[in-house]
Amino acid sequence: MKTLLTTTLSSLLLIASGAALAAGELNFFNWGNYTNPKLIEKFEKEHDVKVTITDYDSNETALAKVRAGGHGFDLAVPSHSHVPIWISEGLLANPRVDRMENFKYVDDQWRNPDWDPGRQYSAPWQWGSVGIVVDTSVYDGDINTLSIILDPPPELVGKINVAPEMTDVINSTVRYVGGEVCTTDKTVLRKVRDKLVEAKPKWKSMDYGIIEKFAGRDLAASLYWNGAAFRARLKNPDVRYGYPREGYGLWADAVVLLKDAKNVDNAKKFMNFIMHPENAALISEFARYANSIKGSEKYMPADMATATEIIVPEEFKSAGAFYPTCPPEAQKMYTAIWTELQK
Repeated sequence: MKTLLTTTLSSLLLIASGAALAAGELNFFNWGNYTNPKLIEKFEKEHDVKVTITDYDSNETALAKVRAGGHGFDLAVPSHSHVPIWISEGLLANPRVDRMENFKYVDDQWRNPDWDPGRQYSAPWQWGSVGIVVDTSVYDGDINTLSIILDPPPELVGKINVAPEMTDVINSTVRYVGGEVCTTDKTVLRKVRDKLVEAKPKWKSMDYGIIEKFAGRDLAASLYWNGAAFRARLKNPDVRYGYPREGYGLWADAVVLLKDAKNVDNAKKFMNFIMHPENAALISEFARYANSIKGSEKYMPADMATATEIIVPEEFKSAGAFYPTCPPEAQKMYTAIWTELQK
């Protein structure tokens, strides 16, 4: 009887263990405050998978962590300018996103991007712009210029934040001084360095998480991304988003499968899942950026259809561009400027 009881208990434990394993896991490495909890809950329920999210704060941080290995992540969300680096360094598996069932919903203009030809490695997440966020109760002048950050008016001095994202900050400054993105021209880069070093004492911070700070009126201006500006405006109606006429960067973030992922099947399910219009809408609903999925707009909040943070005014469209991945020599020079700026 004791033997029978022990055998029965063992069998039950094995069944319970099997059920736990069947539930599955997924480890998702993403930017902070960028993942809709409702999206994750829906995926977990539909696929019986437990998702663990780990945040990072910059492309450089994410790349360094994955390069080091031993991270335990299955999926990450690099920006388009970094995807070719991840591919060239052998950090990614090729899940053939272009063959997934929901790839049919990807808008034509996003099916064959320069940074992932044929769209084999990366599933679309969100895309947006790098612009100027201003509290117009503090400053009511022209906000469609990088001078707000780099040669700020007196009203804004000491109330400015700059996103601590090297590529965005340096590319913006290169455009401001009249150079071309990814330049290796030392004369141009010297101007960039000097301008940033001159401007920094006029800034209050180089931080993420601006939404609550604009809501509390702790900041009056920032170089930042359009979706966060939208979210800040919902909390502070005086917030406006400007498109720098000197030139501004467009970006697209994408979900990629890491080469050393442990939960490959669940990762592929998630990549396919986010390309369905209803799910892409959940992503945009939370972070307030546009996505690349046809038909998702009918599931999104109505205010996104007219928001100037999402719909670029006609007069500023030509100033925006998707900046390429800079070659190693340019990256090295950018890093040297960035290191000096952090001192």
